[in-house]
Amino acid sequence: MISERSAPRIESDDLSLGDLFKDFYLVPDFQREYVWEPEHVEKLLTDVLDEFYDEENRLEPDSEYFIGSIVACRDEAGTYQLIDGQQRLTTVYLAVCAIRDKLGKLGEQPGAAIQAMIQSVSADRRTMADVSRYRLALQYEDSHGVLETIAETRQSIDQIEQTTESIRHIVVAYKTIREFVTVNFDDDPQRIREFLAAMLYRVKLIRIVTPNLAHALKVFETINDRGIGLNAMDLLKNLLFMRTSPHDYPKLKDIWKELVDVLDEAKEKPLRFLRYYIMSHHEIDAHRGLREDEIYDWFVGNSEKCGLDTAPLRFARELVNCSRAYANFLNGKNADGTPVAYLENIARLAGGAVRQHLILALAGRNLPIELFTELCRNVENLFFCYLITREPTKTFERNFARWSSDLRAVADGDGLREFIAGYFHKDMAARSNAVDFALAELTQPRIQQYRLRYILAKLTQYVDQEAWDNPAHATLRQYLDRSVHIEHILPQRPGDDVREAFDKSDQYDEYVERLGNLMLLEKTINASVSNGSFGEKKAGYAQSSFLLTKSLVERPQVGVDTRLNRAVADLIQFETWGSVAIERRQQMLAGLARRVWLRDIDQTDP
Repeated sequence: MISERSAPRIESDDLSLGDLFKDFYLVPDFQREYVWEPEHVEKLLTDVLDEFYDEENRLEPDSEYFIGSIVACRDEAGTYQLIDGQQRLTTVYLAVCAIRDKLGKLGEQPGAAIQAMIQSVSADRRTMADVSRYRLALQYEDSHGVLETIAETRQSIDQIEQTTESIRHIVVAYKTIREFVTVNFDDDPQRIREFLAAMLYRVKLIRIVTPNLAHALKVFETINDRGIGLNAMDLLKNLLFMRTSPHDYPKLKDIWKELVDVLDEAKEKPLRFLRYYIMSHHEIDAHRGLREDEIYDWFVGNSEKCGLDTAPLRFARELVNCSRAYANFLNGKNADGTPVAYLENIARLAGGAVRQHLILALAGRNLPIELFTELCRNVENLFFCYLITREPTKTFERNFARWSSDLRAVADGDGLREFIAGYFHKDMAARSNAVDFALAELTQPRIQQYRLRYILAKLTQYVDQEAWDNPAHATLRQYLDRSVHIEHILPQRPGDDVREAFDKSDQYDEYVERLGNLMLLEKTINASVSNGSFGEKKAGYAQSSFLLTKSLVERPQVGVDTRLNRAVADLIQFETWGSVAIERRQQMLAGLARRVWLRDIDQTDP
């Protein structure tokens, strides 16, 4: 029998992220490497932003946000070995480093408190000598010290050789964080500091500490096998069983398992699905919204309205049907599984972190496919207007929840056109000038890389579609393929002769990043034109199959007054490439963008 004194003890603490980084952590070499993609990183940051900021992007007081638990064991030196939670903790550590570096670039001193969360001093337990240590260390071999390099800012992030997948993921995560901060806080040091403070001191998790590694692994296994606590999904399941006749328990059990399996396969959070289900099917206070911790209370308060009281099995089946449609929407398909290119495009534009469009997709899921497709086309255009003008995501959610009741009532094409004109076009027209301004001033650092690729792909696709009217150009896939690169016409890494030949050499780096200096180019051609001058690149550009790229240096012509001729009529050719050419091309692309995303409101203007 194990005595109470010798029994292993498990500690748990409710900590803010800031308190967490008062200690030292390491990820053992047997642990999974850092694998988060940009959408996972941006999702964490967006969740924090949505939780703490209002629709005017102002910081709200008092609220806190819980992101789960981590499992660790403490070694003899007092360092916590992470057994579960390294993806989140590594991301937060990178965020502190990235924001420190961003503040430094803006001419701000980040301060000792921020640096202490990255690197601090501990005492050697034998000599009491000071030992400088990083708050987080990766022991797996493929990291090759990349986290330490970032923590010390030993070299520019672009100079770090991405020799392993671990390094690539960490570097991309760091860049994603920098992009997120730039896009959402306009290089305002005070707002950036406020965001970091909110994340560090109002985001909380539970740190579970075990006395040894074996026990930590057992706790990790138990957590992942059984889960911790009951959330709204668990409580709703219990409520359904309470409302169901005992002889129907086997049916309900099968239905519920089907619901869970569908959401698991779609890799979707059940609570987000439940929130969007409620918003798309029922009236809520759109200005107040619906928090995840209010979902269960909503179902209890509205159990009769949603049929949970009178027909629990039918209600459960409705959830399953909605979940299947929802999973299809996530995969770029209609509710019945038919591909819808516009849903694919929205996913590319949203990057996985922003999914509010699914509220409208659920509300309109019973529309005939041609009407649903038209709805999705307009959702994509509106979504673009929101994102390019940096509309807070809470605005999307509020509007889409408010509009859903009218969308559910749409029965035919006339009804859908009236709905779109009354809501979508009205909102787009109000943002029209802001869209023009955003595109006229757009630079690479001020937008996420995947959204920049989406913009270039849509512009390129539009010209090809107008010219050829070919089904092959109906999706963005060929334009977003890995074989297609973003080409900087004025090269990113020029020789001294190219930089000196530029008419505003002191502003060279600024012009390199402007939208007017960017286009899509096939990888094979990109490799051949490399970092040469414009004169050296022109022959390569002329070989591109993309008309928007090709027309930079020559105007394609076929016959007289053909589709192709009309499609390229407004595209400008350039003999030389300087600051005026870049500015002029950016204006041209901004005008082209109106035809891509705003043509519906332009055609309906009196």
